[in-house]
Amino acid sequence: MKAMVLNKICDLNLEDSPLKFTELEKPEPENNEILLKVSCCGVCHTELDEIEGRTSPPVLPIILGHQVVGDVVSKGKKVKKFNLGTRVGVAWIYSACGICQFCLSGHENLCSDFKATGRDANGGYAEYMTVPEDFAYRIPDTFSDQEAAPLLCAGAIGYRSLQLTGLRNGQDLGLTGFGGSGHLVLKMMKQKFPDSRTYVFARNLKERKFAMELGAAWAGDTADFSPVKLQAVIDTTPAWRPVVEALKNLLPGGRLVVNAIRKEANDQDYLTRINYQEHLWLEKEIKSVANVTRKDVEEFLQLAAEIPLKPEFIEYKLEDANTALRELKRGKIRGAKVLVIE
Repeated sequence: MKAMVLNKICDLNLEDSPLKFTELEKPEPENNEILLKVSCCGVCHTELDEIEGRTSPPVLPIILGHQVVGDVVSKGKKVKKFNLGTRVGVAWIYSACGICQFCLSGHENLCSDFKATGRDANGGYAEYMTVPEDFAYRIPDTFSDQEAAPLLCAGAIGYRSLQLTGLRNGQDLGLTGFGGSGHLVLKMMKQKFPDSRTYVFARNLKERKFAMELGAAWAGDTADFSPVKLQAVIDTTPAWRPVVEALKNLLPGGRLVVNAIRKEANDQDYLTRINYQEHLWLEKEIKSVANVTRKDVEEFLQLAAEIPLKPEFIEYKLEDANTALRELKRGKIRGAKVLVIE
């Protein structure tokens, strides 16, 4: 099979093509696994973190990609959930131990043996991949393959982030950064909280215009004050500055939800500018998002089909994965990016 493979950690500012187009043996499914013929795979900012070494170290060489859509073409002897030909998706959560206190309570995203698709096991930047049947999801007929792919991470993690805000209808939300996840959260807000308004903070003028096109109440620069104080803000950026700037826009008792696996260190000194009285006083909260659970993915796909929630996306060929990653690194974002595997 054809695949785009990461062989080493590198700096994308110095290495234009970190992934190598490679011919590999097609994998064989174990007893509880299914084999997918991959049709498409979303490109996520987390892949930049993996390539540049900001996540837990990936198992090298590794095939990246954790927003995968494909058809079941083979299955292990113990597989019961899926028939051949079933269209399924694979998200960031590839597996968990199943027996720890977190797994047993439905919080497998916190399991110490959590394995991530495309980091700890080969992902979807390839023609085929295997996955345990319990960590694959039927894709609603509402969506094309390309529409479904971004939902599996950008959508699911956006859904979890929105849940963690504790927001109620009528309360206002801020979004810092407006890429694949942010634009889906804005669309979710219209369905879940019709009387709430969404305020977008983005350094890129094109992102701000895109947010207004999708119905944001206001869009400004990362450093701007929002027109009103906000009950919650979701930060989807790789930087520290938006975290500090977001805190000043929260209401008393407001919550900042940080939706990022890692933060880049190049502006970490910005944290020294946190002023307790301005940024944290009056019981403001900061909460991080850690991975997703299977329940998050299942509930979100159902919600997305009901809306229906159709993401904006740009298509790339598998062999153009490096181009998509470079554009993501340089902030060339409008919706999601999807690799189409032919």
